[in-house]
Amino acid sequence: MATMFTPFNDFDRLAASLFARQGLREMPMDLYRDGDRYILRADLPGIDPESVDVDVDGQLLTIRAERKLPEVQDVQWITRERQSSSFVRQLNLGQGIDIQNIAASYDNGVLTVTIPVSAQAKPRKIQVVSGQGEQQALGNGQEGDRVIGEGELVNGTRSTQSTEG
Repeated sequence: MATMFTPFNDFDRLAASLFARQGLREMPMDLYRDGDRYILRADLPGIDPESVDVDVDGQLLTIRAERKLPEVQDVQWITRERQSSSFVRQLNLGQGIDIQNIAASYDNGVLTVTIPVSAQAKPRKIQVVSGQGEQQALGNGQEGDRVIGEGELVNGTRSTQSTEG
């Protein structure tokens, strides 16, 4: 297979090597919320799953991976664009994340990290009670009712005792 020579290809390659951060490559990712969890998907093509490392330190999630290409001896390269690379991505998780239950999987060159929302951060419905509901909330005739004032429930019966001295 022959490649066509253009001076722009060499110039582009030179410019990319001069201005790129050496050693660290881009790790494109998607992040979205699906119900009670966040899903992060990061592209890591050609990465050995054993080299993928996902850490949580406090509220900081760090993803590291490394691509190592095999050494090939005694060949004449026509083109060599693939490189050994290190990938690093860090995300601040913020509050409301269940850090203990974060899970990760790697399949077909895509790392998927599932980040559950903590129970305290999940939306919940607060019941609103009206005046009659308030009396039921204060005491509904159950053992252990306490005196609030005259006429309130005391152990399930109305008190006629005055609280005045």
